[in-house]
Formats: sequence, structure tokens, C-alpha cells
Amino acid sequence: MRAAVVYEHGDREKIILEDDYPEPEVSEGWVKLRVHAVSVNFHDIFSRRGMPGIKIPLPLIIGSDIAGEVVECGEGVSGVSPGDRVLVDPQPSAENGGKMIGEAFDGGRAEFCLAHASQLVPIPEGVDFVTASAIPLAYATAHRLMVTRGGIAAGEKVLILGASGGVGTASVLLAKMAGAEVIACGSSEGKLERLRELGADHVIDYANQDMRKAVWEIVGKPRIVGTGGVDVVMNSTGGGTLTDSVRCLKLGGRLLTCGATAGFKDELDLRYVWTFEQTLIGANGWRRSDIEILLDKAREGALLPVVDCVLPLSEVREADRLLEERENFGKVVIVP
Repeated sequence: MRAAVVYEHGDREKIILEDDYPEPEVSEGWVKLRVHAVSVNFHDIFSRRGMPGIKIPLPLIIGSDIAGEVVECGEGVSGVSPGDRVLVDPQPSAENGGKMIGEAFDGGRAEFCLAHASQLVPIPEGVDFVTASAIPLAYATAHRLMVTRGGIAAGEKVLILGASGGVGTASVLLAKMAGAEVIACGSSEGKLERLRELGADHVIDYANQDMRKAVWEIVGKPRIVGTGGVDVVMNSTGGGTLTDSVRCLKLGGRLLTCGATAGFKDELDLRYVWTFEQTLIGANGWRRSDIEILLDKAREGALLPVVDCVLPLSEVREADRLLEERENFGKVVIVP
């Protein structure tokens, strides 16, 4: 089968395209899928580069956000049959040995892959494979962070960093659905215009503007009497942005985090945290219910993932490059 295989950690050149890689074989409780779409996440890039403290078996086929068709079921599998259209929930579980697909065992950057039957979520009629593949890591994480954990409410002012990425565009859409006023940060005029089209009420070019000062110009400088600032900052970037994020929050504000694509080491001025009685809220991925809610919204047409481009497996290195160089707006999807 065709597959994009990583034999050693490193840059994009370490992704090797194989034409005759061995097809996976089903075992008890597992299902073989024909992959129709697999979206790209920074998690895939971290897996390829290597992550400190996490042992990744090599060779490895990366790719965790997988939508496809069941082609074969192992012994003991029930509730799913060949021909079913399914989305893989990548979350580690007891049934799959507590391992994440595309990180601890082969994922979806190939014509076929295996998933434990317990990981499969039916794709509703009217939802295509590309749309489904965009949901788990980015959109379901954003849903858990913004809605389930963060409790975004109508009338709140929400600042979203990294708003043009997968989690970022999802957060903009979810905040607007909740009735919030959104300030979205992007790095180019083209991205800012697209963020406006998504519904962002205000946009900030963080590459050419002082983000903190720009926010203060929009909502006022936070004061301990309760005026100024935003209610919520969604920060999935890290990389030295926490200090400014905290300085943008109003009295009683909430700082939401679910990742650190620009770096996990950061600094925080605790004086502002206690003075303004702020709350730090994290979300570690998603739950199955977050995926199911979003699939239902996609079926209804109420919330559709923003897809930047769809590329063939032969352009897998380009797919990674778009994320690494932050040229994408929304999700990048590979079709094996």
C-alpha cells in the first residue's frame, strides 16, 4: 500500500513515501479502514520531530485525525460492518492499550490503517470524509476548551491567539455561536480578512502590532475596579505570550490553554493573576461527546470546519510545511 513513513526523527525530509508498504492485518477487536481523509495537526509534526519524554516507536505512519470506510473486521467486533463510514476518535483508551493512533501505533497517512472498534464514530449522512477528518484534534479540543471547560457565554469579550490555525478558527466559530464579541489575532492581512469573514469583530496583526496595546485600544486597559480588558483569552500558542495574555484579562478573567505550538516554556507575572483574581483553565484534548456534538452540528450545517486545502499523499511534506511555516488558514487535509 502507499504510505508516508517516518524511520527516524527529524525534519520533513525524514518522511519517506513508500509504494509497497505492508498492509496492516486485523486482530481480535480491531478494524481495518480504507483511509479517505486524514487532517494534519501540530501533534503530527511533534511526533515526526520527536517529543521529549515520549517514546515513539519507529518506523511509524503518522496521522491521527482519520476518516474512512470499514473494509474488514476482526473477531469479536460488533456494531460495525464493512462499508460503514467512520471517524476515528484518536483518544487513548483502555481498549486500545492506552495508546494514541499516529503516535504509538501506525496512523492514517496511508491507504489503510487499523483502529480499535471502540474508537469508531459513525459519520452522519451529509458529512463528507474531509469535513469529518478535520474535527477531532482541533475542533473537538476547541469545543472542550471553549464550551465544556471554558463556558464561553453571550456578551463576553474573547481574545483568540493563533486564530488562523485549526484550533484557532474553531475557537472563533464557537465563540461567535455562543454570542461572544471576538478579537482574533493573525499574522497577515490575508488571514485577518478571512477572520473577519468568519465573524471576528476585531482583528489584530500580531506580527506588526503590539498585541497587548492593540487589545487595550479596543476594550480598554484592565483596572482592578472591573473596567477594561477581555473576559477570556484563548491561548494555544505559548512561546512567550502568557504575560501579554494575562495583562489583557479583566478582573475575574479566564485564561484558556490547550497547547503550546510556539513553545511550552513561558513566563507568568503572578502579581496580575492574584490582583485581578484570574483563573487558568486547561483542556487536555477532548471527549467522545465533543466529537459527537460537532459531527451533529456539521450534519445540520451549523458549524463546518474551515479547510485551507486538500492535498494528495504525495504532497505530505508540503502539508507539514504549511503548518510549520504557519501559512495555512484552517485545516490542511491529506487524501491518501
